[in-house]
Amino acid sequence: MKQFNSKVAGALIFVGAVQFILGMLIAECVYTNYSVANNYISDLGKLDKASAPVFNTSVFVLGLTVTVSAYFLRHIVRNKVFLGFLILCGIGAMGVGIFPEDFGVVHTVVSLIAFLFGALSAIASYKIQKPPMSYFAVGMGIMSLSALTIFITGEVYLRYFHSTIDLIIGLGGMERMIAYPILLWAIGFSGYLQKSESN
Repeated sequence: MKQFNSKVAGALIFVGAVQFILGMLIAECVYTNYSVANNYISDLGKLDKASAPVFNTSVFVLGLTVTVSAYFLRHIVRNKVFLGFLILCGIGAMGVGIFPEDFGVVHTVVSLIAFLFGALSAIASYKIQKPPMSYFAVGMGIMSLSALTIFITGEVYLRYFHSTIDLIIGLGGMERMIAYPILLWAIGFSGYLQKSESN
């Protein structure tokens, strides 16, 4: 039963992360004149854009699969902090799908929850995985948190000083430096969970 729960949780996380990556790519193609550097990821979910149905559905599914995976992991993983982070990340992602950018502050809050707790989930998975994956997980989490700090600083500078800090890749590029490490960790973690000898 333990092995079954581990495999189901891993499969859910894998499906959620991969379908979101593909959904985001499709949404970027559908959105006219979309710029990876200059547009936010969440611009893809604006209700007046053709990309909205694909993006909002995809990010909601990501959040749902991550949240449900925590249910299957609850008897396997003793680290309740990790499970809490994972659930909050999933709820945040579902919130992004339910409250797209058009919802202003509410969207900003759920996006922050998804990003922050996604990065913290990666770091907290350190004790669950074995080296070298545990080291990669911490590295991905720190990379995401660092990018989140730069991104928020850039947003503040843009709002109050009309300039930004973005390491030359634009705010959209910096936002991807938050999201991609989390998604890559999730795919790696899903593989770890699905190994027959895991847990």
